[in-house]
Amino acid sequence: MPVEPLSPQEIEEYLAALPGWSLDAGRLTRSYRLGSHFAATAMVVHIAQVQEELDHHSDLTLGYDTVALAVHTHSAGGAVTAKDVELARRVEDLAAGHGAH
Repeated sequence: MPVEPLSPQEIEEYLAALPGWSLDAGRLTRSYRLGSHFAATAMVVHIAQVQEELDHHSDLTLGYDTVALAVHTHSAGGAVTAKDVELARRVEDLAAGHGAH
């Protein structure tokens, strides 16, 4: 089943409910700072688990004490879709448990 791109208005509405997330170069993006490299690494592993569950993967970058994500849907021509919003919501839900801000 094809995934439809979201309209710019829909993206803005979803972003209003996702603090810290933004639209950058056609992707939903967010960076988190954590207390240590180990905490950041643990969050990356947790995000990887969620991505496997959703069968939807972001560009995920691990820094010393940071984690950054950029996500769009390749099968929708690189547009932002509901799949991207769902991944962002799931990551937001787990971030606080890792002490991310």
